[in-house]
Amino acid sequence: MKILFISDLHGSYDRAKTVLDKAKKFNPDCIVLLGDLLYHGPRNPLPVGHDPKATVVLLNEYKDKIIAVRGNCDAEVDQMVLEFPIMSDFSWLVADGRRIFLTHGHLWNPENMPPLSAGDTFVYGHVHRPKAYTNENGINIWNPGSCSLPKQSDCPTYATYENNTFRVFELDDTCILEQTL
Repeated sequence: MKILFISDLHGSYDRAKTVLDKAKKFNPDCIVLLGDLLYHGPRNPLPVGHDPKATVVLLNEYKDKIIAVRGNCDAEVDQMVLEFPIMSDFSWLVADGRRIFLTHGHLWNPENMPPLSAGDTFVYGHVHRPKAYTNENGINIWNPGSCSLPKQSDCPTYATYENNTFRVFELDDTCILEQTL
């Protein structure tokens, strides 16, 4: 199974378009959106290419492939314009026999985990920093980072899953930042 992971778009049409253009080449079975799709939040600056209305149109083009969860900046008014569900705090996905728990990260996070077993995978966004590791309980922890508002000195990122491998890429595809098998 091939999955494209995107988190924390915060209404950046430019960055959403860049990642979704990559989706055309990667041809994922599904696109996972880990929340904070349209609003930039009161603590964040406006992201590059901020245009929530255009971002809505672009995301709706992929509605048949999207699995999305609600971020702390997502609201019911966002659901009114998006043609795929975004209001769930979490979702499950099974890929290649792997149970994958999807969430934004403001409710469930590595410090407040849902009930998972060794070998399961926990995928979240929220912190705008890419991660890929296995914790002391044998649970895989993945975060694609943010393609619109990366934190600290991180660059814009997105992630893929293919052949049981999770990879975080710089938006310009110059290098793989994180990888786990």
